[in-house]
Amino acid sequence: MCAPSATRSSRASSASSTPPAAWSGSARSTRRAPTPRRAEPLSLRDLLGDALARAAEVERLLSNPDTFGDSRQVAELGREHRRLQPVLELAARLEKAENELADARELVSVDDPEMSAEAASEVERLEVAIADLEARLKPALLPHDPLDDRNAIIEIRAGTGGDEAALFAADLFRMYTRFIERHGWRREMISLSEGTLGGIKEAVFKVSGDGAFGAMRHESGVHRVQRVPATETQGRIHTSAATVAVLPEAEEVDVKIEDKDLRIDVFRSSGPGGQSVNTTDSAVRITHLPSGLVVSQQDQKSQLQNKLKAMEVLRARLLDLRVAEQEAERSRMRKSQVGTGDRSAKIRTYNYPQSRLTDHRIGFTTHDLSGVMDGHIEPVIDALRLADVEEQLGG
Repeated sequence: MCAPSATRSSRASSASSTPPAAWSGSARSTRRAPTPRRAEPLSLRDLLGDALARAAEVERLLSNPDTFGDSRQVAELGREHRRLQPVLELAARLEKAENELADARELVSVDDPEMSAEAASEVERLEVAIADLEARLKPALLPHDPLDDRNAIIEIRAGTGGDEAALFAADLFRMYTRFIERHGWRREMISLSEGTLGGIKEAVFKVSGDGAFGAMRHESGVHRVQRVPATETQGRIHTSAATVAVLPEAEEVDVKIEDKDLRIDVFRSSGPGGQSVNTTDSAVRITHLPSGLVVSQQDQKSQLQNKLKAMEVLRARLLDLRVAEQEAERSRMRKSQVGTGDRSAKIRTYNYPQSRLTDHRIGFTTHDLSGVMDGHIEPVIDALRLADVEEQLGG
């Protein structure tokens, strides 16, 4: 992970000379299920010990002929093996640096002033290098959330601000689209409601790609913009808003939906369209009675297609409700600023006159607003991920 350019301060990890062999020996288990997030601070060394032990266990399972009878397990182990490779590489570099640091510290006390000074300089360099390696290990070591590997369903809705809010929603849609394209992911529109002047009232789309939800999960919330609208004749700055919801794509096994819990209404589609649209009752509205969630879908050509798309969105929203409850509980336990579970929180301000973007959850600020709006949102995403890592490690 590249260190983002930001004004948010971060705490450097202290160097340690504990060799990886000791970390591996202290591993508590070789479990296959991810470690649950704990309320007490997590030790970087304990996590590294767990990861090294798990990597050895994965290697053993992948070399076991019995494993190949289960193609799903082979695929899961393969993905886990790929995730653990960077950890093994960084752990090897860390072990080498710490061994060199131990040797350099011994030379600091020698009688030769020149050699002592050179060793002191080497100690300083290695301590910085070790702190950097530890910082890079943090995100790779934390318990992996299986939902992070999922595709994502993203909903963007214009909020307060009239036409300007719809224009800002369109800007966010374009920003995410360019980010998605640069990562080689695929975007599939589910529904689109256009406003005037090229704005968007609502856009719902699926992002298909490895780790799409994990990369974009922290985008959920209220995004606020401050700028002079195109319709403003006196140059006054207006404040508008749009909401973004990022949902993990749900599988049928994730959420059990009983037919008796659904009310399905059909109606005639509205808006522009071709054959069948506006002429038949092809639009579908599904109400999930226990939760009160309502999903409407009318962009597909047939009632069946609209129902399938609506059910896909409904499953994702129900799964997101569960995720939000879990995040809210974790937030109460560790005073989280990143994953609070509150989907209505104001998370970010886009200030055009100052070319400034501020994420209020972590105090992150960048003045490359044009780059962000062009889809280069990695600095923001990386900062949020790092903040989440530091919270989980008790930093």
